[in-house]
Amino acid sequence: MNTKNISSAKLFTPVLISGCIILMASFSIRASFGVFQIPIADQFGWMRSEFSMAIAIQNLAWGVGQPIFAAIAEKIGDRKAIFIGAVVYALGLILSSFAVAPEAHQFFEILVGFGIAGTGFGVIIAAVGRSTSDEHRSLALGIATAAGSSGQIIGPPLANYLLQSMSWSTVFIIFACSILAALLVLPFMRSTQIIDLGRSDETLTEVLNKAFRDPTYCMIFLGFFSCGFQLGFLTAHFPAYITEICTAIPTNSILRSLGVESTPSLGAFSIALIGVANIFGAITAGALGKKYSKKYLLSAVYVGRTIIAAAFIMTPMTPTTVVIFSVSMGVLWLATVPLTSGLVAQIYGLRYMGTLYGIVFLSHQMGSFLGVWLGGNLYDVYGSYDIVWWVGVGVGAFSALIHLPVREQPHRSFAAAE
Repeated sequence: MNTKNISSAKLFTPVLISGCIILMASFSIRASFGVFQIPIADQFGWMRSEFSMAIAIQNLAWGVGQPIFAAIAEKIGDRKAIFIGAVVYALGLILSSFAVAPEAHQFFEILVGFGIAGTGFGVIIAAVGRSTSDEHRSLALGIATAAGSSGQIIGPPLANYLLQSMSWSTVFIIFACSILAALLVLPFMRSTQIIDLGRSDETLTEVLNKAFRDPTYCMIFLGFFSCGFQLGFLTAHFPAYITEICTAIPTNSILRSLGVESTPSLGAFSIALIGVANIFGAITAGALGKKYSKKYLLSAVYVGRTIIAAAFIMTPMTPTTVVIFSVSMGVLWLATVPLTSGLVAQIYGLRYMGTLYGIVFLSHQMGSFLGVWLGGNLYDVYGSYDIVWWVGVGVGAFSALIHLPVREQPHRSFAAAE
């Protein structure tokens, strides 16, 4: 692999900064959907599983769309792919705002999911990776991941605030305008490619065939499943779970000064708090990924999540335990993204990083689909989320184990092609 101007390469490039802004806008909207769970269900008298299915389909469409948009970006350019994604995102939100049947919501969430794919990690992280030197790449991926998480700080409280004075459908339209407004920074996404990717006669199909036959790639794919399961379930159901299970209204003066005066506002605040903690966690994970084994760091993240989730559900819920859980889980929330994407780049190179990571991310979103869908369906059957919590604990332990045999050395076939 050849590099250019490595010594003078900067960490905060225009690609990184503008990519962070787009990720922030995209994830602000995406992270807020759990806040709409109760208002939409109450307005139409839907069962919890019906809107949950819409969010689950959104997550699955996001996963399916991720390698598609990555391939589009590699074919026609990152900026065009992001533009298409933002337009599809806005269209899905606008159409959803007029939907009055659960089937309509579920259908239009396919567009929203594809829109998230076009404005999310797969396209932007690949662009950042190609435009960042070896010296800064792991940290830059962590910063980009943290930007997505910062959107999580903004989205749920903003949605909760807007819902106090307007309908959920109006909020959807406002969010559609927001994602289009983020395109104002798109001209700055012009790639300043640091890495010389060389020339290879291998087609994308040949590269994918090699990756699919590699046990390491398969283990990374399977390991990312639990991350999506846990994040999908919590994002979609945690606000409603807190609203219904928390045993006390927040009385802490600090929480009340932040506007947290009820269990619904505590639910929105918890998702935002996870996002705050993850800014630290994602950047730290990116920095540690430069110095230490990424596979062992990933195993440690999943072990931590498993312990935190098990402790939380075995303890009576109060505003204090919600805050402790949100901070501790938030530190590990998206710490997997810079480590997993960095691992893919380290082993298989940068030429097709977007597509290779996009396929791994599909596993993440399959997990998200199952976490959201199971949460809604099992709640309707049992009136409780307990079973889904324990499934999340189990798949987290599985991911902690399956990363241990991963071979971190660059794959010889891909190294030879650089």
